[in-house]
Amino acid sequence: MMRRVLLLTSMMGTLAACGAEPGTDKAAENGTTDYSNNTTSNNTTYTPSNNDYYAEESNNTTAGAPSPPPIDGENYQEWQENDFIETATEATSTFSIDVDTASYTLMRRDINSGRLPAVAGVRVEEYINFFEYEYPQPIAGEPFSINLEVAPSVFGTDLHMLRVGLYGRDIALENMRATNLVFLIDVSGSMSTRLPLVKHALTTLTNRLRPGDKVAIVTYASNPGVLLSPTDISDKATILSALNGLVSGGSTNGAGGIESAYALAEATRGEDTINRVVLVTDGDFNVGVTGSALVDLVEAKRDLHIGLTVAGFGSGNYNDADLEAFARQTNGNYFYIDGEAEADRIFGTDLVSTLEVIAADVKIQVAFDADAVVRYRLVGYENRLLENQDFEDDSKDAGEIGPGHTVTALYEIELAADVVPASGSIAEVRLRHKAQFGADSLLQTQSIKPSQVKADIADASADLRFAMAVIEFAEILRQSMHTEGMRIDDIETLATGATSTQLDRSEFIELVGLARPLLLP
Repeated sequence: MMRRVLLLTSMMGTLAACGAEPGTDKAAENGTTDYSNNTTSNNTTYTPSNNDYYAEESNNTTAGAPSPPPIDGENYQEWQENDFIETATEATSTFSIDVDTASYTLMRRDINSGRLPAVAGVRVEEYINFFEYEYPQPIAGEPFSINLEVAPSVFGTDLHMLRVGLYGRDIALENMRATNLVFLIDVSGSMSTRLPLVKHALTTLTNRLRPGDKVAIVTYASNPGVLLSPTDISDKATILSALNGLVSGGSTNGAGGIESAYALAEATRGEDTINRVVLVTDGDFNVGVTGSALVDLVEAKRDLHIGLTVAGFGSGNYNDADLEAFARQTNGNYFYIDGEAEADRIFGTDLVSTLEVIAADVKIQVAFDADAVVRYRLVGYENRLLENQDFEDDSKDAGEIGPGHTVTALYEIELAADVVPASGSIAEVRLRHKAQFGADSLLQTQSIKPSQVKADIADASADLRFAMAVIEFAEILRQSMHTEGMRIDDIETLATGATSTQLDRSEFIELVGLARPLLLP
């Protein structure tokens, strides 16, 4: 399996200083839990007000504080988190996969700088999917394996956690399809201090490409321009010279750059090749088409079947909302680059999974058995939810998965008191995907039975226990109505017990420790 080797990183020296720390009315109490007894307070159903998301207290000690404004003028999209659904009312849940990780690395940037991340910027699924999990390779002929597990929840009384995990089949770099890339580089004035890291990232990517792969470069500031026409990687010196010569200045005409890059990508697109635009920016679009109209412009490019990788840089004027929407509304993925180590991971170690697509429009549908499951809650994926009828509608866009990618989703569920039959199932998991853009979708199904439920959290896999710790940490940062106090000790204990030699998991535990004084002043 392709592993993510993530070095502990220092932050960019250009990060803006932070003002007052975001406030919180959460309980400062920090208890520990006996995992064998799983003793926690009750989790209550909660309906937030449209005007004040945390206006109602419920019985949850962490509710109460409104979302703080974006730090240093940064822009994040507000959303309303998923609540529990009674299975008797609606037994089916449908959503698109998400392989983005920007939300996690933005959090890492902020906590390493001594501040909490913007509440609206915490997308729990991106925290979960930042990490790799030990799922088996798919069987021959299948693009990915489906992996199901159920165990008691550490952070909810009388609740269990259902894990749905996908693992995309590996493809070695030498077996990756020929690649046509267009680097779309923001060289406006706001990118001046970010260009050294941009150059490092794109140089790393270029050095991993093979003869026959092609790179073109479009830059944009006040106006777009083609800096380098499509050039074979055998002439790498010319590509690297163009990258090293980048300078910044001017305003940000993102729409012009997008139009130019996609036009160039379409003109050079091959039939059996990877065709992708790599957008490098802080998202501070301030000339011409901006905001939702710019997102609409990018979305209109989806039918060209040209992939989009969004790589975000910088802070202070950072526009996470638009960049996340670009990737979500197209055939795209979205990363935030907070240092050279992250650039090396995205464009070096994980390059094949960043660029290649082994399955398009991947949708997951979980059909719960109302006799076995009383209620359920999809953790995260709020901006990836689909109508149940969308599952079989091949015209509805969904996420893409690359080789070696793992995608994990978790449901918090309440099992019926008498769910003990050997026959029947807790849930049937259905998966639809397209072998390539524009193809007809294919269906896979897999069920999980009551007899497969782990009796104790200690019996759960290390992956599931670690994912539970990540979820709780993210939901504390998100000021979720489903957390039960500042249980930092419990998160650290659970994560530590599920970590061996994985450097990215060890770094997560360090980040939790750094966040402790920010959460418990």
